[in-house]
Order: sequence, then C-alpha cells, then structure tokens
Amino acid sequence: MNRRELDPTSSPLAALAVQLRRLREAKGLTQVEFGRLVRYSNVYISNVETGKQAPSLKFALRADAVLEANGSLELLWWSWKNSALIPGFAEYAPKEREAIAVRLFETDMVPGLLQHPEYAAAYESAPVRRGEATEAEAEDRLRLLAARQGLLVRAPAIHVVLDEGVLRRPIGGPQVMIKQLTHLEELAQRPNLILQVAPFTLAEDRPLSHSVTLLTLPNRTMVGYTESLHRGYLERDADTVAGWAGKYDRLQVDALNRADSLAMIREARKELMSCRWT
Repeated sequence: MNRRELDPTSSPLAALAVQLRRLREAKGLTQVEFGRLVRYSNVYISNVETGKQAPSLKFALRADAVLEANGSLELLWWSWKNSALIPGFAEYAPKEREAIAVRLFETDMVPGLLQHPEYAAAYESAPVRRGEATEAEAEDRLRLLAARQGLLVRAPAIHVVLDEGVLRRPIGGPQVMIKQLTHLEELAQRPNLILQVAPFTLAEDRPLSHSVTLLTLPNRTMVGYTESLHRGYLERDADTVAGWAGKYDRLQVDALNRADSLAMIREARKELMSCRWT
C-alpha cells in the first residue's frame, strides 16, 4: 500500500502522525489491531497517521497507554494544539520524554521541568498582559508543562546549571519566587538530580553564553536543543553536539558545587523573605 510520507519537522501535527506510526509499527500492530485496543476505527488511525485528520486528546492519551509511549504522544498533541508554542519544540518534545539523561543550562529563568506551578503561571501570564497570547494559549502551555514534568517521575539522570541571575529575578513577585526557590531546594534532594549555580563571578569566563539542553537517548546518542527569539533548534550533528557537551562539562567544573549552590539558593530565598516589597 502506498503510504503518504510526512516530514516530522514540518509541523507539530506531522510530528505526531509520524511518531504514532513508528510506535505502532514497533509494537508489531496493524492499524486494525491497534484500533481495537484504543477503540477507534482503522480509518481514523490511518487518517491521523497520514496527517489528514487531527486526533483528539482522548485518542492521544489512549495511544500513549497502549503503545507505552511515556506520554510522548500527549506532548505532541499539546504542541499541535497550542500554535503559540515556539516552532521547533514539537521535534524536541518526544526526545526529552525518552531521554535517559538530561543536562540543562539556563540563563534567564527556571527551566520548565523544575518550575513551581505558581512560577509557571506567573511567567505565562506576562504574554497575555502584553497582548501576545490569549488566556487559552497560556492555559494550554501550562498543561503541556505539567505533562513534561512527568519526566521527573520517570527519574532519568538530570543535571541542571542555573545562572545566578535566575535566582535573583523575582518572577511573579517575591512570594511566588520564594515558593520557587523552596521548590528548587526540595528538588535538589532527589538522588537523580544534580543542581548547580553558575555565579556572577564567572563573568566572561562562563563557557556557555546562552541556554542549552543536552539529551542522552536510549541508544546512547546525544542531541542538543536551544532556542532563538523565534524558534527552537534540535541539533543532531555529532560534532556540534560534542562541542556543546564539552562546554557544558567545563561549566559543571566552574560552577559552584552542590552544597555551595544549595547555600546560594537558600540565601536568595532568605533575602526575599527579609525584604519589604511594595
């Protein structure tokens, strides 16, 4: 049978369609067999896999469960649903979900995986106030973030380096930021998570000048992800990713150790608690 081939990088919907077909075929299921398991017709499944029809969230959730996809189809569904998401993220989302090791460096804000709900809500409310997004779009992004944070339950190895400025920028005001810093302290106690801070004193010697994510996949290959103002980029080139990894390794060495990083997070929280904000 001639099958319509889709480019998974062309759109979030195409990425979902291609991922669904790959997962189904990896399980050795025909469309008819899979349809019986998720209680949808094989015609519906064929239309989704060829990009002719957008699936429902209910279908994505059922498919995730049957195909043991660790929520990757739900993530792609939200990526498609929320057109306000930065282009390129849909290609990254399933890689993040399947990663066995995650390394993050963030210069401006707490990474989504580590965000407290009130911090995330405050951050997403800003584009709404500026007229750059609707309330519905902000709510969709928060639902997507909650789905992504399921990665913490699966507990791969996670290494996070935050620029000190992330701790000093009171997203949502002091009370929300206190909750976020407390949340970071709690997450830092997890055995699978290493949290470090790159202090201001690194100045121009900080090896990375922009935020970057490095994912180690089950086959031991590594991919990188970064964002510009307008889109996200999933980097697969081995030499390029190796260069990023080398800089990240240097950053880990230059950043504060775990104990000193935790002490700085506590200090930032105590400073907020002691200040009088108007």
